[in-house]
Amino acid sequence: MRKLLLPTLALILCFSGCRQATQEKSYDTLLFQLLGDRMTPEALWSFGRLGNVSVSPDKSTIAYTITYPHIEQNRFFTDIYTVSVNGGDPVRITSTSINESQVSWRPDGEKINFVSNESGSSQLWEINADGSGRRQVSDADGGISGYLFSPDLKHIAFIKRVKLDKSVSDIHPDLPHANARIDDDLMYRHWDTWHDQHYRHIFIAPYKSGQLVRKGKDIMEGERFDSPMKPFGGMEQIAWTPCGTKLAYTCKKLSGRDYAFSTNSDIYLFDLTNETTINLTEGLPGYDKNPKFSTDGRLMLWESMERDGYESDKNRLMVMDMETGEFADFSIGFDHNVSGPAWDETGEFVWFVSSIGGTEQVYLMDLADGAIHQITEGKHNFRGVQQVGEQLIASRESMSSPADLYRIDLRDGTTINLTNINTHILNQINMGSVEERWVTTTDNKEMLVWVIYPPNFDPEKKYPAILYCQGGPQGALSQFWSYRWNFQMMAANDYIVVAPNRRGMPGHGTEWNEQISGDWGGQNLLDYLSAIDALAKEPFVDESRLGAVGASYGGYSVFWLAGNHEGRFSAFISHCGVFNLDMMYTNTEEMFFVEWDLDGSYWEQPDNRYDYSPHLFVENWDTPMLVIHGAKDFRVPYSQGMGAFNAARILDLPARFLFFPEENHWVLSPQNGILWQREFAGWLDEWLK
Repeated sequence: MRKLLLPTLALILCFSGCRQATQEKSYDTLLFQLLGDRMTPEALWSFGRLGNVSVSPDKSTIAYTITYPHIEQNRFFTDIYTVSVNGGDPVRITSTSINESQVSWRPDGEKINFVSNESGSSQLWEINADGSGRRQVSDADGGISGYLFSPDLKHIAFIKRVKLDKSVSDIHPDLPHANARIDDDLMYRHWDTWHDQHYRHIFIAPYKSGQLVRKGKDIMEGERFDSPMKPFGGMEQIAWTPCGTKLAYTCKKLSGRDYAFSTNSDIYLFDLTNETTINLTEGLPGYDKNPKFSTDGRLMLWESMERDGYESDKNRLMVMDMETGEFADFSIGFDHNVSGPAWDETGEFVWFVSSIGGTEQVYLMDLADGAIHQITEGKHNFRGVQQVGEQLIASRESMSSPADLYRIDLRDGTTINLTNINTHILNQINMGSVEERWVTTTDNKEMLVWVIYPPNFDPEKKYPAILYCQGGPQGALSQFWSYRWNFQMMAANDYIVVAPNRRGMPGHGTEWNEQISGDWGGQNLLDYLSAIDALAKEPFVDESRLGAVGASYGGYSVFWLAGNHEGRFSAFISHCGVFNLDMMYTNTEEMFFVEWDLDGSYWEQPDNRYDYSPHLFVENWDTPMLVIHGAKDFRVPYSQGMGAFNAARILDLPARFLFFPEENHWVLSPQNGILWQREFAGWLDEWLK
């Protein structure tokens, strides 16, 4: 009965969530009662997802997007909502089959802008705050992928693709049906996309309300570089000066091999009056990005990393005097990363978010004396801080709840919930408790371990347990909510989930975070064993039924543990994991990552970094393994997963290869996401239950 009802639940939840302002709560409740109160893959993929958030210039109203999956159609629907800064019922102001994205208020506060492909290409649109007056603003050839109004509303910057390289058909016009690529350098593919001879450039055009923006000046004309930077850069990498006469933008002006081995991006300043560009951060060797100007335009802050080639270097807060060009690191003495800094309205303080103790909290920095104060605390993550007088607006999520909007009081750090996007689902699901534990490692350090218990946990029973291995390798294991690695989903299947903040994770100081570089097969893997060994001693854990799961570097960890676990585990799941370090070095696209973490190529290696490669321990494999990979994963190419699966079957081990031809390093489509969860749980149930 349960299996027959699951698809019905998914369709009801998704369809009503996508296209209705309110859910039919009574019908949803009946379905959940029939299914029990546990999380299911279909319920997980019915949650609404908070998108980008924008506070109106008069600080009274918040515009934001919510995206709902539609499982039957295997797609997403995104609409715009508004809610008062003071609280109250949110209002949905769009409801179409055409998605709206990149929502923001026009600087005068009279319109809400967004990007939509309603006209057939991705263009800028506007709407009144009540949802009326929908109108197209841009009609740029080929469409745009981002926009930013100047504060004085005289100009608009937009992002547009420009073709600068020749394709095969350009080189050989007499072979129109030839299907091939010709590449002479590195970076011919990035993340999940092959280079297509185009580059993302910034255009600036005059703006006048009521007139279509069709053309603009390419301020990077002829340059074979991208701004925003690929693969994940957005409009946060671009900023107007308050006077509206200059535009700062982030760019890594390198190509091919140089680009692949470097993280050296800079912040450039384009002057509209004389059409000149200068490099503001020339000489700084690592990532420099995300400029923001103070209200008076006197100062600019940005995020900076000190070392070239080290993508997980400490993220610093830099501030520059725009008159003198002098700048300083204002995060010296702060032993954590600075993320998403924003100016206080007075220009005297800076707000930012940082990982601390397995959470992400809001901080305030006093520019006068450099003092840093933690504003929030608790078992959750805050992100996307925007100021409203003596309060802040931010999103908040945890391992037990997806993101909602909150208002934070600066005086005492207390919070008020402004949205309840998924309350109608959350109220029907019994979540397991999340416990903070501290485990002593093999070198006598104290390590934070998150332990997630099944709903209705009974300490008198014995449960199988899952060791979760985080990726990165320097990714934070904080209070995140995930649609793949969802700890409540795992716990709902009656597993104890053990999630260690092993060496290499931010939020525990620079030394802890950096220890993993060059030591992939070392202390951090001993940290994993310390965590699972400590929990296996609990009377409610069945130490004969332990599994290990993880993705990316976590997938590497699973492959390594498979050859070195000494009989601890009875099942493994590796998603997009690194199996062969030699091949990983030459097959990935961002070469700076492997160059830094493995201290050079395998043919020049003076040390034993490549001795950590999991493929060297295959002869010790003796445990069932599920291997998952996506064909469009260029960061860890799918041949890594295929090689591991083949090795397991050659050894005649029980193994399964779950392959997604259309997915990348992640799994993003609704039906593939549900399939992932079903196969994940089914494999663990088969070998641990």
